Amino acid sequence: MAHPTPAIVILGNGSLATARKIAQLYPGALIHGLAERVEGADRVYHEFGATLRELYQQDTPIIALCAAGIVIRTLAPVLLEKGAEPPVLAVAEDGSAVVPLLGGLGGVNVMAREIAASLDVAAAITTSGELRFGTCLLNPPSGYALGDLELGKRFVSDLLAGHRVRIEGAAPWLEQAQLPEDPQAQRLIHVGCAERESSANELLIYPRSVAVAVSAGVADLPDTIRAALQQAKVAVQALACLVAADEQMASPALREAALELGVPLRFVAAAENITDMALSAVPEATIMATAHDVAIAVAERPLDVTRIGRPRGRLAVIGLGPGAAELMVPAVKAELARATDVLGYETYVRMAGPFREDQVLHCTDNREEMQRARHAFELAAQGRSVIVVSSGDPGVFAMAAAVLEALHESSDPAWHNVDLEILPGVSASLATAAQAGAPLGHDFCVMSLSDNLKPWSIIEKRLDLAAEADLALAFYNPISRSRPWQLGRALEIVAQHRIPETPVVLGRDIGRPGQTLRTTTLGALTPDQVDMRTMVLIGSSTTCTFPRIDGRDWVYTPRWYGEKPVG
Repeated sequence: MAHPTPAIVILGNGSLATARKIAQLYPGALIHGLAERVEGADRVYHEFGATLRELYQQDTPIIALCAAGIVIRTLAPVLLEKGAEPPVLAVAEDGSAVVPLLGGLGGVNVMAREIAASLDVAAAITTSGELRFGTCLLNPPSGYALGDLELGKRFVSDLLAGHRVRIEGAAPWLEQAQLPEDPQAQRLIHVGCAERESSANELLIYPRSVAVAVSAGVADLPDTIRAALQQAKVAVQALACLVAADEQMASPALREAALELGVPLRFVAAAENITDMALSAVPEATIMATAHDVAIAVAERPLDVTRIGRPRGRLAVIGLGPGAAELMVPAVKAELARATDVLGYETYVRMAGPFREDQVLHCTDNREEMQRARHAFELAAQGRSVIVVSSGDPGVFAMAAAVLEALHESSDPAWHNVDLEILPGVSASLATAAQAGAPLGHDFCVMSLSDNLKPWSIIEKRLDLAAEADLALAFYNPISRSRPWQLGRALEIVAQHRIPETPVVLGRDIGRPGQTLRTTTLGALTPDQVDMRTMVLIGSSTTCTFPRIDGRDWVYTPRWYGEKPVG
């Protein structure tokens, strides 16, 4: 059975060898190591509890190399209803024990046996049904769906109590199971796509062998599909995917229907009628045309959906934040995990890793933004899941604008059919401000001092107006070897509207190794104190500083303006 890629979480270097051995079982699995205690992990985390709970809530299988009790106590606040859990296992640091803890219906025992075999130990399986029969009847393999979980629990209890069973339909994964079979038994395991009424004496398992071809113009699409399946006497649990014409790829109705029915959406070339479209999607299937705009294709075995048509391409423009993994938002982490292709300036792409072997990296120079954006749409239009990487926030002097500009200029319908999403990140200005306190606590202005894409005259005008308006200022791209004088001129302009004692924060590589943070004043600031990797924050007339216990300063701009309000 295939599992989602697990996360391997360790607390110390003593677990690293075992973790690496387990990681070989699951291509793409990342080893998460506790900061300052583990060297050589794929990802670094700072808080064990928060990390485990975040992985659990993202439905990521967890292999924790520590005591089982620690894992259970850590996850207790977020445990969900049984049946909705990702697999969670505890493994001894030296690999001497493998204990499945959660996710019995998510394949945790299968994973436990896989890991135990690789470590040459026995898995501590405690599930009665699996111990007796050698398989979990309530967790059929990929490509099959259980009919009714609650009835299924009673059914397994009956078998454990001594009742015998017969199998009807093709169930190859049960051929090696130690089931108490009897051709005359009252208890029946039925495997098939026909709709059947649930019964306490039957365990219904449906092969996902049905594809439904539909048109986006159908009203109440999910209900129409359910009604068509019912008319054809086909169980909705046997539905593997929806199929539609390429030209309807951007239809919200199709997307919502697929989400509601819990199946993928695939696209094929338009055909003269809906029956032909279903046949082109699943050539070996029996076609049941139940309506003018709905056709049901029923195959003899579970469908490999990845071989049917193609998915709608996806392009996500993401912000990594300032660099520290803990400052990357969860939605960005999830997007990185699902991507087939990753594009960006090489430095930022490397920051986003590590990546799986099947993920393709397209690294380019930092000055090739429009070419990168166009390449991303070309890949996504082929049905791939593409990411364009920015540091900080993608909408702040970064790739989101370039991607939208490329789309705006394009008349290619395939580009406009791409599922485009912009995912935010923590910007450098906000990360630096947070380290210093709250220098941007009131109205502020963010400006780039680079004149590569806009005239310096515009920059001077905006600087003058923003300083006159008494806004706190955040400078991106403050200085470089090709632009050595602009920062000095910018400071001259600001100094016309600020006193020399105005607080200034200089944050270099905030969120990355070797970060530095320094507080100075406008009068003491000179361009030689700044480089291209420095964020410059200049306070307003109300910005204050005061000493903190570690010898540095807190810097903040109060939310009131003028006289402090009473009360």
